[in-house]
Amino acid sequence: MKDKITSNPGPGLQRRKRVEFVFRALMLTSSLVVSLSLILILVSIIWKSLPALKLSMITRTPGSGYYLGKEGGILNAIIGSLQLTLGATLIALLIALPAVIYLNTYLRSKSFLAEAIRFALDVLWGIPSIVYGAFGFLVMLFFHLRASLLAGMITVALVELPILSRVMDETIRLVPAELKETAFSLGANRWQTTTRVVLRQVFPGLVTAVLIALGRGLGDAASVLFTAGYTDRLTTSLLQPVATLPLAIFFQLNSPFPEVQQRAYASAAVLTLLILLISLITRSLSRKLSRHKIY
Repeated sequence: MKDKITSNPGPGLQRRKRVEFVFRALMLTSSLVVSLSLILILVSIIWKSLPALKLSMITRTPGSGYYLGKEGGILNAIIGSLQLTLGATLIALLIALPAVIYLNTYLRSKSFLAEAIRFALDVLWGIPSIVYGAFGFLVMLFFHLRASLLAGMITVALVELPILSRVMDETIRLVPAELKETAFSLGANRWQTTTRVVLRQVFPGLVTAVLIALGRGLGDAASVLFTAGYTDRLTTSLLQPVATLPLAIFFQLNSPFPEVQQRAYASAAVLTLLILLISLITRSLSRKLSRHKIY
């Protein structure tokens, strides 16, 4: 009887097997499409950039006639991108972390205000970065400000703020309620529980959120198009214009000279490798820091 049941599975079991096979095939196809897309982007950009990708390009600033195909490099854009992105991420973190702590510590998780804040952050996350750039430009006009590193940092911080806030919020919400109740039972108040228990447990997630926002800000061009300006020099003041890699790519691709267009692909390769490096650091830190979690 047992052999008969095994050899003749019912229609329900056969249907489940067919559904499982279809979804496994879809997942495998999706994984292949994502992997091949990444490989295709990297190979095509690096192949196009090989004629111009030299050490002198990343160690020198644009010289006289650089956009006519003469000597120079993109050191100003590399350093400018790092200055702008690190400053913007720091500003966004200083705003997002206290807001998320208040949201998860002093507000009820299902209260109207908490849900309204999360909904607003989701909407802000979906707004195109060019809208943030236009908003920053209007603020600059209102206060009679010029394009500068500071204006670009503030604009990119607005782009990163919802990303940081929502990722950190979801990470903190994963902490078991029992862990908080244990801290309360030992006499800890809300602030002590959050800073000494919860944040220690979610620290890997917080680091991941910061690096994700850093990568987003590093590759953003639309938000700084009107606010950060552009310069061929190294920026030494918050009130000076700053060069960024996305805008360097944009300006060089618009050049009619093939040599300058090749430098645009080289700039894109440098930017892609920087973002890839940030992604690898994110995964490595997440694995190392997750060893100390207790849930």
